[in-house]
Amino acid sequence: MNHFYQTTHLPNRTILLEGKEYLYFSGTSYLGLPQNPHFQALIKDGVDDYGNVYGSSRNGNLQLGIYEEAEAKLATWVGAPKALTLSSGMLAGQAVIRQLMLEGYTFVYSPDAHPAVWHLPQVEISTLSFEEWSQSITQILATISSSKVAIVTNSVDALRGKAYDFEWLKSLPNTHEIVVVVDDSHGLGVSGAKGNGIWGRLPKLNHLRIIVTASLAKGMGLAGGIIFSDIDSIQHIRHSAYFGGCSPIAPTNLYAYLHSDSLYESAYLQLQQNLQQFSSSVTSLSLFPFTDNYPVFYTPHDELYAFLLEKNILIYSFSYPKPTDKANTRIVLSAWHTTEDIAKLSSACHEFAVRYL
Repeated sequence: MNHFYQTTHLPNRTILLEGKEYLYFSGTSYLGLPQNPHFQALIKDGVDDYGNVYGSSRNGNLQLGIYEEAEAKLATWVGAPKALTLSSGMLAGQAVIRQLMLEGYTFVYSPDAHPAVWHLPQVEISTLSFEEWSQSITQILATISSSKVAIVTNSVDALRGKAYDFEWLKSLPNTHEIVVVVDDSHGLGVSGAKGNGIWGRLPKLNHLRIIVTASLAKGMGLAGGIIFSDIDSIQHIRHSAYFGGCSPIAPTNLYAYLHSDSLYESAYLQLQQNLQQFSSSVTSLSLFPFTDNYPVFYTPHDELYAFLLEKNILIYSFSYPKPTDKANTRIVLSAWHTTEDIAKLSSACHEFAVRYL
């Protein structure tokens, strides 16, 4: 059963619902930046300099320099040759997929590939586990007659808090022209070396083209999306009609990003401390299968939601991505949580385990 509430304010470490305050362990604001007053001040400063939107095509005859500056910094941070920003993660994924469709690629999707990187409203998604699917990818490719194949996947299973291993890319044959598209929306900002995402952990092989897409609205706290790839791939997308017709990310977001090095660093470190505190306290419970240093703690015990709600703790529990899907119940930690918040959550989880497991 889905449980819905409506609020009139942006969630923080706590949220007020129907006159009662709850600790809030949900959402995707992993670094807590949208409620960071210093980050908010930078957004406001950016509005003063650039306004709240840039109502023009990025391919117009007037170029706003902050886009190139921020994209160069993002690419360097991740370790990719080139980056391109868009106004959302969904748009970033679709810009890539539409370009590959124009180039004549056949698509192969991993289990749970995000709809942002689908080429049709409904696509054929494997029912295998990710491990089973990746082990069988060579056999899957052998059944495809097209010489051009795009393998589309996520960097993590954010629904279940599980990071994926990509060593299987090394086994991909050179029998096809292969592009690997990885949606890193739930990794960028929180996974990888100091939060710089999946790019550095993807094997780079001469016969593979790598494209990483991501929402910036999650770990990065920015209303936009991004694509990382080689220079030629980015240039083809940049000069496509689809990109040219898109409204760009609001420049105030990029202004905030360019001036937030210390905020990102401190938030990332705080998140790691919070993760260490909570994970070490619940390791002994048979409640959460989780990945070290990742802020999502999935549980198959959906009844945990109602139990924690009685303790004035609100966690994630609803059907996703379709309303007909089974409810997904998980705890999400953020950099905004305090030691006391996590201690209260941990104590409640232990009480639940003693009573019901």
